[in-house]
Amino acid sequence: MSDALPCLVQVAVSTPAHSAVGDLLSYACAAPLAPGTLVRVPLGAREVLGVVWDAPAEPLPLPAGMAPRPVAGVLEGIAPLDAAWRRLVAFTARYYQRALGEVALAALPPQLRELTPEQLARRMRRPAAGAAAQASVSATESVALSAEQESAAAEIEANPGPFLLFGSTGSGKTEVYMHCVARALAASPAAQALVMVPEINLTPQLEARFRARFAPLYGEAAVVSLHSGMTNPQRLKSWLAAHQGAARIVLGTRMAVFASLPGLALVVVDEEHDASYKQQEGARYSARDLAVWRAREQGAKVILGSATPSLESWHASSPEVGRYQRLAMPARIGAGELPRLRLVDMGQQPRGTAFSPPLLAAITERVERGEQCLVLLNRRGFAPVLHCHDCGWKSDCPHCSAHQVFHKIDRTLRCHHCGYAQRVPRACPACGNPDIAPVGRGTEQLEEQLAALLRNVITPERRAARVARIDADTTRAKGALEEQLAQVHAGEVDVLVGTQMVAKGHDFRRITLVAAVQPDGALFSSDFRAPERLFALLMQAAGRAGRDAQYVAAQASPPEMWLQTWHPDHAVYAALRRHDYPAFAQQQLAERREAGMPPFAHQALVRADARSQEAAHAFLQAAADAARAAQLPGLEQVFIFPPVPLAVQRVADVERAQMLLESPVRGALQRFLAAWQPLLHTERARHRALVRWLVDVDPQAI
Repeated sequence: MSDALPCLVQVAVSTPAHSAVGDLLSYACAAPLAPGTLVRVPLGAREVLGVVWDAPAEPLPLPAGMAPRPVAGVLEGIAPLDAAWRRLVAFTARYYQRALGEVALAALPPQLRELTPEQLARRMRRPAAGAAAQASVSATESVALSAEQESAAAEIEANPGPFLLFGSTGSGKTEVYMHCVARALAASPAAQALVMVPEINLTPQLEARFRARFAPLYGEAAVVSLHSGMTNPQRLKSWLAAHQGAARIVLGTRMAVFASLPGLALVVVDEEHDASYKQQEGARYSARDLAVWRAREQGAKVILGSATPSLESWHASSPEVGRYQRLAMPARIGAGELPRLRLVDMGQQPRGTAFSPPLLAAITERVERGEQCLVLLNRRGFAPVLHCHDCGWKSDCPHCSAHQVFHKIDRTLRCHHCGYAQRVPRACPACGNPDIAPVGRGTEQLEEQLAALLRNVITPERRAARVARIDADTTRAKGALEEQLAQVHAGEVDVLVGTQMVAKGHDFRRITLVAAVQPDGALFSSDFRAPERLFALLMQAAGRAGRDAQYVAAQASPPEMWLQTWHPDHAVYAALRRHDYPAFAQQQLAERREAGMPPFAHQALVRADARSQEAAHAFLQAAADAARAAQLPGLEQVFIFPPVPLAVQRVADVERAQMLLESPVRGALQRFLAAWQPLLHTERARHRALVRWLVDVDPQAI
């Protein structure tokens, strides 16, 4: 064609999931475009954002008689995404078995995916608010480090890492992070740091500390946040600041690992053990693992910090493996002591007791002295289920194989899996019995019971004790969490009831007692990671007590962690009593080595969602049979387990099943999964009752 455009570019676009469309699509343009350039291109009847990619060594020829469609527009106001960012995206897509374009476009801000070149040009013409000023003063520390902190910071400065900063709760890990960030930024005017936290609700607290430290040196715009709780314009503004180098420090959750940071010099992953770093939708990546890969690939240092490291990181930092350098900070700042663990044997308590008499007496004593207490129960709502004792009816969800949770505050039954809600029936729907009762306890019930039990307790301010609750139900409104936390910090709450969202990261200065009332459920879970998660949760929760050594000394009452259990002799609680994470990790790793489980083996899950369990099982079994018949590479080192239903096998009227793959060699598993993809697409086309399928590499829950 005489009017054909002279140049051909390869563009990564987000194609429909499992569409089997190639990773890169060819488009025509008038002039060559640099890899990393953002463009608008036609895709079917739509116009979408794409990223110009590096041309393959041997580009596929276009089908005969087909001409490439032209690029619709170039987003000229944004510099091309650099090669390091493109390598990160390509690795993520390859390792986690997703399409390149899907990962690349999901890594960009949602608003950027919608802007035309003209809209972007108008936005870029707006004056930048408070451009980052380069400080003439050196970034010196405004807080003196302890000997342990100084030693850890010196090791990080002198060695390449990666580093596992194993510091007890309250040992001052955040101050070490800030010291290392200051050193990295002072070393180069272009240097940038990425600091990641697991939960959105921890970001404002951390942002305030970093802004107070670094804004006077580098300007207000030098510190930005990136997390899904921000509005789309806010996320785009932060992303552009990082991409242009104006933001020197990016604070964020797992999504921030994909931020465009041309000057990346340091990556910090705080609470690196937290399961929130594993994405549960789309590309199921681990932000912690990608942070380690990205730092190594870009020549940056990476610090993983935790009081209870993941067993994978602990094993990697062991002397026999040595992939990470372990740095220990066992002491609390200010010579503060870790809370003493008190175990209450619930077998010796009155039947049906929510708060044992010794625990209630301890809470009462603390409140009367003006101290604060934290009560932990990782289950929201009033009760997990309503039950009719006459006919056995339970408040089951009609769309899921799970119970609807009773929420007394608004008299509703809600499914926490699909969101279905309905009013509480006046009588049993099955037999008409008006006496249907709640079974079990949630945070809402604990709050109500504690308020009644403490109604006559008077604080030193001569007022009645106040009980508050923080969980996903009380923090739905924008700004609600910040407001409630401010009340706790101001001393307006005497006893705080909450789920795991208040058990980690928060720096409560007046809490001296933490109580876990029903922690036993995880001890006998079918998931081999359940004891690890329970130990981490309880140790993190215990760390909320006694963080202010001066306050504790003035009260003359050592901090305590109370634990109500039916199994006081369990090994998890024995290690927790000693605050001995190394002993717990050694015991768990020995069990996993003997059983051939991670980190001594590598796993992947293939999950199928279908209209029936039979259809889901049929797809998975057919996929396994096809892999064996084709003798895929790596198959001899990969064990394929039979398909099984998920623990909650039906959600929103969709049946779910999964199949586990395991191999002692990571490379063999990766070769197998890559070769298996075409067969999975083929089987998908043959099983019409299948809704969707996905591959989860390095799953965190089985």
